[in-house]
Amino acid sequence: MTVTTVTSNRTAAATGGTPALVVVAHGSRDPRALSTVRALLDRVRALRPALPVHLGHVELNEPLLPDTLAALGDGAAVLVPLLLTRGYHVKRDIPEMAALSPARTRVAAPLGPHPLLVDALHARLTEAGWPAHPGPEHAVVLASAGSRDPESRADTARTAALLAARLGVPVVPAYASAATPTVPEAIRTLTARGHRRIALASCFTAPGRFATQCAAQAPWITSAPLGTHPSMAHLLLHRYDQALGIGGEENAPEGARGTSRPATTNAALAR
Repeated sequence: MTVTTVTSNRTAAATGGTPALVVVAHGSRDPRALSTVRALLDRVRALRPALPVHLGHVELNEPLLPDTLAALGDGAAVLVPLLLTRGYHVKRDIPEMAALSPARTRVAAPLGPHPLLVDALHARLTEAGWPAHPGPEHAVVLASAGSRDPESRADTARTAALLAARLGVPVVPAYASAATPTVPEAIRTLTARGHRRIALASCFTAPGRFATQCAAQAPWITSAPLGTHPSMAHLLLHRYDQALGIGGEENAPEGARGTSRPATTNAALAR
């Protein structure tokens, strides 16, 4: 496998047609996850009807990513992880699966951190009852899956900082597994600082075991997973365009400018 930074500004015409967008989900035993991801892909297709959009999973659900790539033959595709941070799946699993396929592939950056992700988090909190004008008693725990990878934790911390700037209250990242603090530990920390209205922001792409586990630990309101929020569909397309060097920050969707990270996170040219 050749790992390289995606810096090409080649157009779709120069690479033999429009590369397909392959959204790479983790997979879950919770049936709500698959239905949510499929509905999100429908939103992406509605935004860009001419773009071929496919789904592949790392594990647990069909279609699995190798099967999706095999069906593309030797066509071009951009793999956009439906994952919110850098970590093992983004750095190893997805590029390795891509390298073994006949398709000509690029792996885009994960979805976070990014202002569009914060848009979705903020909207879900508002839906759950977050006040328009929070006071000093308010704070947020940003609950995510967790990873042993320090870059993954750095990405979650960056998302927490962006959300804190948006809300004007403290936001503490917390994890369901593999990292600390846990959600109960983060809640205790904020409570000790005098916060009595602690919301839980679900930094999960879809319903599943970790989202359910974290919600059960919340002392007050809990936002729904990000799911089919419109900003998620825009962000998938933004990462696709970034991987191809199309548009740039000046053409990013509303809310996307300023902190967008180029698709350099182990972006792979497998062919």
